Formats: sequence, structure tokens, C-alpha cells
Amino acid sequence: MEPCEFIDVARKVLDTESAVRERAADEVTDHLSSYSPAQASSLATLLAAAAASEKENSTLEAELHAILELMSTGHVGVDHVAQLRDIRLGEATPELREYINDLLES
Repeated sequence: MEPCEFIDVARKVLDTESAVRERAADEVTDHLSSYSPAQASSLATLLAAAAASEKENSTLEAELHAILELMSTGHVGVDHVAQLRDIRLGEATPELREYINDLLES
């Protein structure tokens, strides 16, 4: 992926608007084969940071799904998404808790 495209995706992942972050997470999964190893791990780290403070369940789910897809590339390890441990599991739905646990155990 070209640098300007990567920066655009990164900005959207970190946007202040939940809807923009959710769309950005969905877009991340549309371009998996376009990312270099460094871009994949960087996006996963940014998504994990965004997820750690996410208030909207639908956006959190999209972020977690994007992280899972990025991890499937083989370029993202648990250390890249360690910030998921900061999510208050008690406040997440049972499905999201399971998702988070699965990602951290990968």
C-alpha cells in the first residue's frame, strides 16, 4: 500500500467519530493483501489502542474483527495487540469478551 493511502487509513482508524472508526476497521479487512508486514503490524497496534478505549460495541466489534484478519496475515503477533488487555471485560458483551480472549491467546 502506498504511504499516503496507509496514512489515510491510520487517520481514519484513530478518528474521533465512532462511525468513521468503524468504517475504517471494515476497510482494513478489504485490503489485507496490500499491506507490508510493517503496515499490518502498525495497523493492528493502532486498532488495539483504539479498541482499548472504544465506547461503541459495534465499532469495537469491527476493530476486533480487523485485528483478527490482520493477525491471519502472519505479520501480527500478540505483542502488537497487547493493549487489548486494557479493555474492561466486565463492560463488554459476552461475545466481545470471548473475541478479546481469543485474540490475546492467539
